[in-house]
Amino acid sequence: MSNESNKNYRSMPLNATLAIAAVIVIIAGMKLGAGLIVPLLLAFFIAVVCTEPVHWLHRCGLPLRVAVLLTLLVIMGLVTLLGFLVVNSFSTFIEALPDIENRLYMAYWQLLNGLSSIGLAIDPDELEALFGNEDTTWVPSLLGELGNFFMQSMVVALLVVFMMFETLNFRDKVSLALENPAPSLERFTEFSATLKRYLAVKTVISLVTGMLIWVACLLVGVKFALLWAVLAFALNFIPNIGSAIAAVPPVLLLLVNQDGGVGQALALSLAYLGINFVLGNLLEPRLMGRALGLSTLVAFVSLVVWGWVFGVAGLLLSVLLTMTLKIALDSHPQTRWMAHLLGPGGHARAQQKDQASRPPSEREE
Repeated sequence: MSNESNKNYRSMPLNATLAIAAVIVIIAGMKLGAGLIVPLLLAFFIAVVCTEPVHWLHRCGLPLRVAVLLTLLVIMGLVTLLGFLVVNSFSTFIEALPDIENRLYMAYWQLLNGLSSIGLAIDPDELEALFGNEDTTWVPSLLGELGNFFMQSMVVALLVVFMMFETLNFRDKVSLALENPAPSLERFTEFSATLKRYLAVKTVISLVTGMLIWVACLLVGVKFALLWAVLAFALNFIPNIGSAIAAVPPVLLLLVNQDGGVGQALALSLAYLGINFVLGNLLEPRLMGRALGLSTLVAFVSLVVWGWVFGVAGLLLSVLLTMTLKIALDSHPQTRWMAHLLGPGGHARAQQKDQASRPPSEREE
């Protein structure tokens, strides 16, 4: 018995080394295949969100295929309408961009003159070289990125359609593929329900955030309110810094606008701060519950890691990917301890109560 335990002890470093090597290989593969993986992930998350209205329509008496078609038509109609509005607002923004650039340039020189008046002289040429300023070469690259974005959006839309119809027979396929499908289906059902709840709450909170930002921009008088609202909705999925990044363009636009000023920019900044504090720190944790939380360190590390792996899309999907991993780990008794490590601290008693409420067969040893 002692020889067996000694052998297991000696094999622990080898197992740990193999596990670390496997993780490195997986991360390297995801980074190399980011162009293929990112549309699949986006389509998967959108399909998960869309399954809830499909099941609701099915409970109301519609056949599953009709419910899927109706849900897809409604979502495509809403996205198309919003797309037209955003494109119109963005085209107006492009037309006004030269004037905005001139005002930003004047504000830039005023800032340099103000710094030099207090003894902080800065060479503009050195500052431009530091940030790599290249006149207007960013405009074609921006248009190229937009074209790539629309192409990927079409690919994601087609993937969502196929995934939605594939989920209709998924349980039957699993039942045929496995000898004892009941435990796997039970864990998948738990994982799917928790993930749908998280995605639904996060999407609704982001929508409400975008709507409130749109109203705040209209009240303050900043231009292109719809564009900043869509930006706030998208960046709300980035933890910690997303809301701050979304507030920079409209606040900066108010500072350099003739009709704006420091007072209006401060009012809009406070509106951004209040909306994100109430929705992100008060309402969202109550709707999601403690089980769907991440520690601050894990959220920030996931932002860095997924951003490095998938780029800008990784920043937007960082919390979704980490929460998906946490939910998947929590759905299996042998990996539930890893999910607890990813969660927020200070909830040990709540986790113990949750563990005690589970069936004896699912409790951790």
